Amino acid sequence: MYGDETYADDETIRRILTATGDTWAVVGLSGNTSRAAYGVAAVLQRFGKRVIPVHPKAETVHGEQGYASLSEIPFPVDVVDVFVNSDLAGPVADEAKAIGAKAVWFQLGVIDTAAYTRTRAAGLDMVMDRCPAIEIPLLP
Repeated sequence: MYGDETYADDETIRRILTATGDTWAVVGLSGNTSRAAYGVAAVLQRFGKRVIPVHPKAETVHGEQGYASLSEIPFPVDVVDVFVNSDLAGPVADEAKAIGAKAVWFQLGVIDTAAYTRTRAAGLDMVMDRCPAIEIPLLP
């Protein structure tokens, strides 16, 4: 059964936000200002994260060049933040592992327990069904 604490423990949240690295690929981030990804990316930038848009349109967002897929990003990515429907999230987590990311973060409402299990078993940190823009201001 899905339980919030099982997939988003405080220690993992803190580690991803403070010690994992500052380059975040945000999958689903486009120039659409009405989408949650746009606002969350802005908050992450205010807290010192480099936010890389990943979207089929490969738009430049918040001053950062976008890419159509994770595999097209020509530099290391620390965290992959996932703003896609749950049924599409598992392959994104698998691609995050393939590109050498250190952590995966599934946004609020993005739930795939099998992907969570695979990603953690591969040695990556992972948080599911939480929002870093909510969590990061709460850090001491």
